[in-house]
Amino acid sequence: MSAHPLPDDGPRSRSTRTADSRALILDAAVACLVESGYAGASTLAVQARAGVSRGRLLHHFPSRAELLVAAAGHVSSTLLAEVEERAAAVMADEPTGPERVDRAIDLMWATFQEPPFWAAMELWTAARTDPRLRAALRVEERRLRAAIRRVADGIWGPQIASAPHYAEVCELLFTSMRGVACVYAFADRPAATDPHLALWKGLAARLLSARTED
Repeated sequence: MSAHPLPDDGPRSRSTRTADSRALILDAAVACLVESGYAGASTLAVQARAGVSRGRLLHHFPSRAELLVAAAGHVSSTLLAEVEERAAAVMADEPTGPERVDRAIDLMWATFQEPPFWAAMELWTAARTDPRLRAALRVEERRLRAAIRRVADGIWGPQIASAPHYAEVCELLFTSMRGVACVYAFADRPAATDPHLALWKGLAARLLSARTED
């Protein structure tokens, strides 16, 4: 009797339990990455933190690379949803021109100070010498970049997103912010007052208002 589910504990309930255990494992993996780095995010450490059996963990994630890449994707997707909510509140009065540019850049920069960024940094660094991790990460990166572009378009708004240099500006900001954010792994200063903010805002305002050359 105990080996079989009760009548109302059917496929939907089993599916929910499966999703819950998967999310538990992914949350544990992210915590291990952020707190202990790639070296400390072993499958045994994740299993212990999640409180699941070895079989349960391997059922969801047969390899460490798959587990950690999925964890980074999981928390990044969650963060992007949160950023969309924040953007809706910050842009509720529908600012335009330089004011919208300034707010958009503040929103973008804030995401580089949060746990998903540091989890991703651990994976990018480790992927340089780990071919299996690099292959798994490459697939996830393509999916994530597409999601980031979609969220960014919503933050900037249709008027700015249609500017001739919009795609180039977004790419420049993304790569520049990622590089500057790395300094905060050891710099003891508030990110909100980083001198690059004024530079990014000035450049973006000029480039996004510029016309395409004939």
